Amino acid sequence: MQQSGGGLLELLLASDDFYDLLSTIQYLDVIQAHSTDALDELVALEGELEMTRASLSSQMEEARARQDEAEAALAEANAARAELQARIAAQAAAEAAERQAAVEAAKKDAGNSFTTESGNQAPVEVPSSPNAGAIDWNVDRETFISTWTARIDAYLAGSPLSGQGHTFAEAAWEYGVDPRFSPAISTVESSTGRYCFLPHNAWGWGNVSWGSWEEAIWAHVAGLASGYGGQLTYAGALKYCPPNADHWYTSVLANMQRI
Repeated sequence: MQQSGGGLLELLLASDDFYDLLSTIQYLDVIQAHSTDALDELVALEGELEMTRASLSSQMEEARARQDEAEAALAEANAARAELQARIAAQAAAEAAERQAAVEAAKKDAGNSFTTESGNQAPVEVPSSPNAGAIDWNVDRETFISTWTARIDAYLAGSPLSGQGHTFAEAAWEYGVDPRFSPAISTVESSTGRYCFLPHNAWGWGNVSWGSWEEAIWAHVAGLASGYGGQLTYAGALKYCPPNADHWYTSVLANMQRI
């Protein structure tokens, strides 16, 4: 117990006897010890609080940094997406313009002929619209194949490829190719198999020959899937028949629209 001189004198004067003084001093010592413990605990709590505050501050700064990184990544992704969408839109617009220009050129040259990729002469044909329209893939395999078998067989009737509608339709389903694409090319390139520059090659397809129509059809449809996206586009026409892409595109398209 720590007391000033004045405080101790006051205790002596206020006490009735020595034992009363001793009890008072012991009581004050207990109070002081309790106060000291409470103060020490308070100091410890304040230390823990400061550590907690520092930890929370650090965590908040880290969270803000991560948020900033996430926002920057999102902004970058949105910018990349917008750029891609703009590029796709520009390509689609350019493709549409090229298709329309090809149709206009076909109208001017209707009745004339052009040289195909196989070296044959084919008539310039004018389609009813600049594109072939979409294929309904929301059907089951059997429905798709039976529907397109009948339509392609009707289109091929009387040609060397007659009766191959099922082969074309099945291959188209398996490779995700427009079922009209390969039959239409065969008409433009070889008059539907009548004038093949190599055995069973009705499509002006490189320097390849096959042993049967079935083998040839499956190979050609697979090639259209891997090299041309499985559908007629003007960009594909430029690749398939570079010297006469306009007339090749419109003539293939016109035949697809007949199927």
